[in-house]
Amino acid sequence: MTTLRVVVDQVVAPVPGSLGRYTSELTRALIESAPANCDVEGIVSSSSPEQYTALEESLPGLSGLYKTTLSRRELAAAWQLGVTSSPGPGMIHAPSLLAPLRRHDRVYGGTQVAVSIHDLLAWTHPESLTPTTVAWTKGMAKRARKHADAIVVPSHTVATQLSEIIDFGDRVRVIGPAVARGFQLPGHQLAQAFADELVAERIEALQLPDEYILTAGTLEPRTAITSLITALGLPGAPDLPLVVLGPDSWGEISLAAVADEAGLAEGRVRSLTGLSDSDLALVFSRAAVFVYPSLEEGFGLPIIQAFQSGTPVIHSDAPALIEVGGEAGLVVERKDSAGYPTRLADAISTVLSDSELADRLTIYGSDRAKAFSWRDSAERVWQLHADL
Repeated sequence: MTTLRVVVDQVVAPVPGSLGRYTSELTRALIESAPANCDVEGIVSSSSPEQYTALEESLPGLSGLYKTTLSRRELAAAWQLGVTSSPGPGMIHAPSLLAPLRRHDRVYGGTQVAVSIHDLLAWTHPESLTPTTVAWTKGMAKRARKHADAIVVPSHTVATQLSEIIDFGDRVRVIGPAVARGFQLPGHQLAQAFADELVAERIEALQLPDEYILTAGTLEPRTAITSLITALGLPGAPDLPLVVLGPDSWGEISLAAVADEAGLAEGRVRSLTGLSDSDLALVFSRAAVFVYPSLEEGFGLPIIQAFQSGTPVIHSDAPALIEVGGEAGLVVERKDSAGYPTRLADAISTVLSDSELADRLTIYGSDRAKAFSWRDSAERVWQLHADL
């Protein structure tokens, strides 16, 4: 039996976040797509019995767990120094840079390690992260340059940008993520009448407006949410509420304060966080338009979520978003930051006033969403390790 060991520690982290979801979805797909005589084992930091149980229940079919003797924080520090043991020879896949990277012999020792780099914010926008995270990321990237057999990135954009920062040669592989399998409307498995009732209940519980503009991100400058809010305060801009999938503040800046400065009425901008996959699908599906103004991304999963929900998309011309969008969204140029809000407002007005354009974007987006699946991602990971 050939075993692929996956570092699943982020799934039981205090705040799993998007990386925890990525790890869970990819691992489940790896289990389901495992070739004959292959299985998947998890690697996890020292955790509580309850966390081990929860991890095994969330990843059915996992052949076992290799439990390190170090807690998550200690393990991250130890692996950065290369001073702790790993499960032994074999294939290891890390959904991040958290991996046992040290000298090994892939050909004769039977060990291979692949790590993942999802974005380059530690280099391009370090202010978006804590100084500790920036230092750890750069340190692990240096270890990966020396010891990783493959580096998985989510887009060709990241691959190109990474080559300008660290020379990994031909070890970089592009394997993108996909929408979570639970990203479906509430009650989608129920009879229509019951499903409609459940949807109505969730709409009321979430206090969703009848019509609204949707976006995702924080108020950090890179995401340009502030530019979007400013756009909605310009003369002639659409008079719709804005729902932000993300926290209501970043540092000392709040959505309410930014909205007030833009001249928007109190309550017109609100945030939603901690949503279940089904609630998230509901929020996307009911939006009049999804706007993703971010100035820099490694992939842009929210765009795919909007495409799958049948919601027209407007996004910036950030290279990764152009790549992911595949001409299925309306693109707005980022250059001339002072004029960016005006261009965003014009794009939103155009989509909301042109039903033919909105319908066309919906059709293109629904077709584009089919290009991304966890099954495909998992099969490409298996192929990557087979090639190694």
